[in-house]
Amino acid sequence: MAEVYRPAEDSILLLRHARSRVSGSVLDMGTGSGVLAIAMASIRRVERVVAVDIDRDAVEVARKRVEDSGVSGRIEFLVGDLFEGLDDERFDWIIFNPPYLPSEGAADEVSWSGGEIGREVIMRFLGGAREHLNPSGAILMVYSSQTGLELENVERDYVVEALEEMPLFFERLYCLLLRPLNPYGSPDTTRR
Repeated sequence: MAEVYRPAEDSILLLRHARSRVSGSVLDMGTGSGVLAIAMASIRRVERVVAVDIDRDAVEVARKRVEDSGVSGRIEFLVGDLFEGLDDERFDWIIFNPPYLPSEGAADEVSWSGGEIGREVIMRFLGGAREHLNPSGAILMVYSSQTGLELENVERDYVVEALEEMPLFFERLYCLLLRPLNPYGSPDTTRR
């Protein structure tokens, strides 16, 4: 059994920005221990939270944490790989603390390995995210300087706003606000 990701600096960074922005319906992608889902469900202006993780054990850990939080009726849990199992559901916000570190081979765990370079899971996520956002919906996401993420590739499909950069001993963490572009290169507010 893989170890469930414990909240760390990246979770705290994402949480800081999510608390002040998020409202309506929220998808917590890669929920891990459920710390972000619980925090979002505790905000009055948040109506609904769906928490997804590929790791069944992580979802069980998050469910148990929710039982003690007082918000259990406000969070729905799903086991799936990114948007698998969400059908055509749409959300006002998607928050994502992705696995973003480069692969180390046999030692990889789904909680932190984002693929060979580190950005593969993020790019798959971004490829499907716009189909699960309401008109004027947005994404809050963190990633690392070790991820290999090239923002110019992201900017082809999203308006990218860098919210914060956090230096750590061996890397830098970034928190981004992403809004989908329409085919004309401006923020997409016409999606239905």
